Amino acid sequence: MVIKTESCSYSEYRVYPGRGQRFIARDGKNYLFINSKTDSLHHQRIKPVKLTWTQAWRRMNKKGKVEEVTRRKTRRTAKVQKAIVGLTLEDIKRKRAAKPVERRAAQEVALKEAKARQQKRQEAKTKFAGAKAAAQKGSVPKGGKGAKGAR
Repeated sequence: MVIKTESCSYSEYRVYPGRGQRFIARDGKNYLFINSKTDSLHHQRIKPVKLTWTQAWRRMNKKGKVEEVTRRKTRRTAKVQKAIVGLTLEDIKRKRAAKPVERRAAQEVALKEAKARQQKRQEAKTKFAGAKAAAQKGSVPKGGKGAKGAR
């Protein structure tokens, strides 16, 4: 059997049937107090938040209800592998799976190629610079005097 209980308007305690005092104000508001203490405090206009034994004070000062404070689970970021513009996903996996010895050998080959390319570029540059210097060595007329009153 379930007993219908109401709550005290002041302390918010449960008031069982046959207990408490009902007070109806001039404006028609209904108040139910658990005992004369809460009735007296209400009529003295003492706020329930100021008294430590009331539920209003406990709510304002965050007392009780500990089980509701549970930490939220953080989402783990999943690593996704995607193909890059120049490489397919298989190429990337193959490169990653390559052994260090193979990788070092490939690196050395690439380094030699790059050095050879650099050497060729350097030679072309010196050849071009030499030809330019030879062409410039010839007699070049000086500017000479400008026209009179050209200032």
